[in-house]
Amino acid sequence: MTALAPWTWAIIGVATAAVIVRPWRLPEAVWAVAGAALLLACGLLTPAQAWAGVLRGHDVYLFLAGMMLLSELARREGVFDWLATLAARQAKGSGRRLFVWVYAVGTLVTVFLSNDATAVVLTPAVFAVARAVGASPLPYLFICAFIANAASFVLPISNPANLVVWGSGMPSLAHWLALFALPSLASIAVTYVALRWVLRSTIPETIATTVPEHPLGLGGRVAAGGLAVSVLVLVACAWLRIPLGWPTLGAALGTLALLAFVCGRAPWQALRSVSWDVLPLVAGLFIFVQALELTGVVGLMAGALRNAAAAWPQGAGTLLGALLGVATNLVNNLPAGLLAGASLDAASASSTVRAAALIGIDLGPNLSVTGSLATILWLAALRREGLHVGAWQFLRLGLVVMPPALLSALLVLQAAHSMHLLVP
Repeated sequence: MTALAPWTWAIIGVATAAVIVRPWRLPEAVWAVAGAALLLACGLLTPAQAWAGVLRGHDVYLFLAGMMLLSELARREGVFDWLATLAARQAKGSGRRLFVWVYAVGTLVTVFLSNDATAVVLTPAVFAVARAVGASPLPYLFICAFIANAASFVLPISNPANLVVWGSGMPSLAHWLALFALPSLASIAVTYVALRWVLRSTIPETIATTVPEHPLGLGGRVAAGGLAVSVLVLVACAWLRIPLGWPTLGAALGTLALLAFVCGRAPWQALRSVSWDVLPLVAGLFIFVQALELTGVVGLMAGALRNAAAAWPQGAGTLLGALLGVATNLVNNLPAGLLAGASLDAASASSTVRAAALIGIDLGPNLSVTGSLATILWLAALRREGLHVGAWQFLRLGLVVMPPALLSALLVLQAAHSMHLLVP
């Protein structure tokens, strides 16, 4: 532990808090980059060390860029509006049935396009459909926020935090599904039951049976086809243990080129609409973790993990997942995931312990509005529609929904491990 460690911790703590709170409504990336710059200016990090931190996230940047571009193309061509309208029609005048269908669509979008896509592009579509059928949009919008985290560990591509926690040691798709299939089912099912119960008084009995037409034109069909091919490519890469960054970006650029060639869409219009400031935000967070590692924090955490695993081999992972589930709401799940991933690497943690940690990182953010980047993006999408959800309002809901879902997912993981259903 160096003498300058407290200054490093202070700068990173203040910068992380600013990323979450957004003083003066400045973008989150501004505070992450400012914190990294201050670490350099104070001599707490050398340029070479900062650059090494940035390079650690190269696969995450490529994955995020590709997913954001794919999602934006689908949004611009009306794919998400079409999906939401399809859900409204299947509801057949029942507000409760619409709740089920929106939850199902949100699950599919999260699983195959990442939780950020659910927050950014499905949220406005759900808002529009709820308005069209004469229903209060808020209960349906809450689905977008909660399923974005609850279904985000079904596949490696479902959440950028998955790449962060597992890093270069990403398991094969078969191993991933063996670890997370049952815990994911528990998370999705329990989240649905808890969310449906706590929102029961706000879900209308009946809604309008007719909704505006949102047919898929040629561009929509091309974008939907591009999404389908992209999903197949990414699942194949996960199966073959190929890093997901370049394939994701390649699939997005291929879909962009196809839209330009077939439909005459100007590519720069979609490129301008993507929230590229997410990339410097994530790069700043990687620099924070690099600085923390130099202070010895990762070594201390790794030692604590090894001691816990030795003292309580059956329950260490469950305890770690629960602690991380709470911690993500204090510092946001991306920096928490980065730090946890580095500590797990240093401790040579088993895949089951790492899986428990990832469940806490992915699912824990359903407690509060500060928990994940997806929830922050969801709040921004609501603000654009003129809606406001306060931190206390979300917390009251999260206190009912998150703990049982997190506990059930962790216990299912532990039970599967105890029954020798998982690879050690």
